[in-house]
Amino acid sequence: MKEITKWSITVALAGFLFGFDTVVISGANQPIKDIWELSPLFHGTFIMSMALWGTVLGSLMGGIPTKRLGRKKTLFWIGVLFFASAVGSALAPDPYSFSFFRFIGGVGVGISSVAAPIYISEITTSSNRGKLGGLYQFCLVFGILIAFVSNYLLKGFDGANDWRWMLGIEAIPALLYTLMVLKVPNSPRWLALQKKDDAGALEVLNKIYTPTAAETQLKEIKADFDNQKGSNTLFQKKYNRVLWLGFLIAFFNQLSGINFVLYYAPEILEQAGLGGSESLFNSIAIGIVNLVFTIIGVRLLDKLGRRQLIIIGSIGYIFSLVMVGICFQQELSSTLTLTFICLFVASHAIGQGAVIWVFISEIFPNRVRAYGQSWGTGTHWVFAAIITLITPFFLDGKEGILKDAVWYIYYFFAAMMVLQLLWAIFKMPETKGVSLEALEKKLIPEDE
Repeated sequence: MKEITKWSITVALAGFLFGFDTVVISGANQPIKDIWELSPLFHGTFIMSMALWGTVLGSLMGGIPTKRLGRKKTLFWIGVLFFASAVGSALAPDPYSFSFFRFIGGVGVGISSVAAPIYISEITTSSNRGKLGGLYQFCLVFGILIAFVSNYLLKGFDGANDWRWMLGIEAIPALLYTLMVLKVPNSPRWLALQKKDDAGALEVLNKIYTPTAAETQLKEIKADFDNQKGSNTLFQKKYNRVLWLGFLIAFFNQLSGINFVLYYAPEILEQAGLGGSESLFNSIAIGIVNLVFTIIGVRLLDKLGRRQLIIIGSIGYIFSLVMVGICFQQELSSTLTLTFICLFVASHAIGQGAVIWVFISEIFPNRVRAYGQSWGTGTHWVFAAIITLITPFFLDGKEGILKDAVWYIYYFFAAMMVLQLLWAIFKMPETKGVSLEALEKKLIPEDE
């Protein structure tokens, strides 16, 4: 168990880099806009959302290296991409080179969201898969919190170059992660099914199970793979249910508005009356709430289950989003607005945040798991990129369509969460405590 936990924590650190990289831009948002005098269209496309378009590419293509090179080797190259992105973004002389290096980091984030959850799901047992799989999300939100703290501490550090330090400091954890991931073993399922290395797979399984159980597990993995008829193509009729499950959980994750709130936190808080450095400080409060409730959510994953947490989170989403909208519409106090924003983040953390990466990594069968993970995460990042791209058109203080009626955005997200609640109640299956092979039998119809 100690070995599994150590491997899971190491790989989950990819989530830390993911969280840090995607949110650190919030502190550099306004300075970059001012220094390079960018229009809302250029700023939204090339500065704020460019990393996310890299993430879309990384997530959609991430299944290829994850399957062919292996989970471990792919995780190593993710670290290299994060390091290059951090250094390049910090030293960028113009918005075009800046966009390129942010894009590179985004590719790393996208591939990370494919490879890391798969690796953890494949080296854990059914009884602790939720808890250890949730470490990825914990590290992700910890990375978000540290990014907010780092941005706050570096404000005023080097004047006009503050934003360069904010972005460049990520190179340190990226280098440490890259070196650490070299010490984890390959996934036993990848060794057995892709490399046909039964001895290597058994060696890893012996560190997870007792010797007898390890041999039984290897036989079950191989038998399950052999019993799957047809090609390795993901888009087959028999996979329709899991394809829809992967799509919808990712779709609803982004249509909650979570990235809208996290990426534009300082700007949103300024609109609520918490301006300047105060908005950066209050962003830290959002990060702390996210971390605390993620810990709670991860601890509940293997107790209450994935479906129950989505239902609880949906109810919290609906209430908090409606109340944030009312706060803006009625011009209520900034403290009250911040309170409901924190409640919204808590609802996300205990529900969608804790569940999504574990759930997607569980529902697809061994034969197409890497490509299935790409499908789910790709959906997530496409919608994340679209929302981040169009936000300046609605939120920009000078030209924003809804700059004087921002509450409509929150009401829209609340309506989408009503749909998520109905989906969770009537359509979402429970996956806790079931082996990956048993889940396949439950979710995939047998070949006729």
